[in-house]
Amino acid sequence: MNNNVSWMLELSIIDGNISVAKELMEEMVSATKENEPNTLSYEWNFSEDGQSCHIYERYLDSDAVMVHAQEFGEKFAERFMTVYAPKRLTVYGNPDSNVKEGLAPFGPEYMSTEGGFTR
Repeated sequence: MNNNVSWMLELSIIDGNISVAKELMEEMVSATKENEPNTLSYEWNFSEDGQSCHIYERYLDSDAVMVHAQEFGEKFAERFMTVYAPKRLTVYGNPDSNVKEGLAPFGPEYMSTEGGFTR
């Protein structure tokens, strides 16, 4: 097994403002790609009707999650919460207690990795 931590965050787009939602997404993707080398996957997916978004995120380990959380908190959290409304967060892997504490406001469901492989 590896130490990767990943999740699927399901969101509603507040007031259906898809253009603002996508502008913020572009800014966040660019910053994450440029500043967080241990973010392994950061994929945003929007529904055809523009009402919902799923973000798949995968990190090398819990330390990488905490780097992302700090960047998110400092640069994006306030604006994010005016555009997106979290509906569900499912976390995969075995995150440490710091990650669990940081994700607690989202009411996550934890699924521990018990088998399989990653290439």
